[in-house]
Amino acid sequence: MIDVIIVGGGPTGLMLAAELRLHGVRVALLERDEEPTSVVRSLGMHVRSIEVLAQRGLLERFLAAGKTFRLGGYFAGIAKEWPPRMDTAHGYILGIPQPVTERLLTEHAVEAGAEIRRGSDLVGLSQDEDGVTAELADGTRLRSRWLVGCDGGRSTVRKLVGVGFPGEPSRSETLLGVMELTAPADEVMAVMTEVRKTQLRFGAGPVGDGEGLYRVVVPAAGVAEDRTAPPTIEEFRQQLRATAGTDFGVHSPRWLSRFGDATRLAERYRVGRVLLAGDAAHVHPPLGGQGLNLGLQDAFNLGWKLAAQVDGWAPADLLDTYEAERRPVAADVLDNTRAQTELMSLDPGPQAVRRLLAELMDFEDVNRYLIEKITAVSVRYDLGAGHELLGRRLRDVRLTRGSLYGLMHAGRGLLLDRTGGLSVAGWADRVDHVVDAGAELDVPALLLRPDGHVAWAGDDQQELLDQLPRWFGPAS
Repeated sequence: MIDVIIVGGGPTGLMLAAELRLHGVRVALLERDEEPTSVVRSLGMHVRSIEVLAQRGLLERFLAAGKTFRLGGYFAGIAKEWPPRMDTAHGYILGIPQPVTERLLTEHAVEAGAEIRRGSDLVGLSQDEDGVTAELADGTRLRSRWLVGCDGGRSTVRKLVGVGFPGEPSRSETLLGVMELTAPADEVMAVMTEVRKTQLRFGAGPVGDGEGLYRVVVPAAGVAEDRTAPPTIEEFRQQLRATAGTDFGVHSPRWLSRFGDATRLAERYRVGRVLLAGDAAHVHPPLGGQGLNLGLQDAFNLGWKLAAQVDGWAPADLLDTYEAERRPVAADVLDNTRAQTELMSLDPGPQAVRRLLAELMDFEDVNRYLIEKITAVSVRYDLGAGHELLGRRLRDVRLTRGSLYGLMHAGRGLLLDRTGGLSVAGWADRVDHVVDAGAELDVPALLLRPDGHVAWAGDDQQELLDQLPRWFGPAS
């Protein structure tokens, strides 16, 4: 029997597969498409996702394939400087196209030992108290102990287990594609600069090495009846003329797509032995570039908890903390994208609010607050009362023996101990103990979960012993 079936081979599913394999969990990832997509829906990663990569030893290969930026303007496109004093050692954005991200995550998952089955289309599933049976379109049946739906906003898994997906349907659509332009580059830039003074859903930027090849984004005329059908190049020409006054001579499309501004949140993230993650659990407009990042961080939260369940040492309610922690984060993302959508309206009222917010963002604290929301730096899980760091992800602090994240590649818990007087005896098979008096912290010791979030802070051995079973099960 397979331990975990993952349905969906996008970034969320790939990250989850790799996280499970860190703990020896047998994983089969089912992806409907025969070949990786070339569609560039996401252009980069935010701070917390960059930290995730660093925490698993992946950051250098991603940095080599992308570019780093410290640009403001991520909240509703309001142009401000990148804020100083963010709580991170990786204060930048990583520009990297989604197909490259998926390629690198695929390599990572395969290196970790995950089995990836392309051309596998899930059409049915059933579950009992011992496991889940997945039925594929070709008649194949697979049996697993758990199944996770990472299969996007139209999730088959979510529908098959009957999880409601309430929210708002799309009110507007945007066309997206890569195509060739005959217009000179300086003309394209001049038109884009002028149009984007008011219409932030428009853009045209060069991609790849091909001369005249551009990624084009433009508002659609309305919401298509069949949103699964890609737009035509003629639709792009019409909408470019309507929005920018020229179609730039677009031709020879490489791919064409459309996306809406639907905002929906799954009523539950778990039904028995079936769980949801990424866009299968939440969809929202792509404002602020949060979607891919939200899914990666879902996987990072879920992976070690589900592995603990498979391995048999998980505390009784550990797996339930996945929904308890991640669903409120998704709800907050939905709210901030709703707010950004209103701020990007061309109507006088929203424009007045936008001008007021732009003035407020001149205050450093306001600017940092909004960018930390977009980049997930402000996320803090509710782990109860305690130290101000409790529930927060600890930044990559400097140690005398290197960096913190460099010690967390294996996906285990970690006690960072500046006192040298504490012990994790009984949990050493799940928690590393690092004594380092030089750590740049003003707290005696911290217990970190495998996802880097602080589970305890202090210097009392009995308090530590009270918290270890909560997150790492009974002593061995």
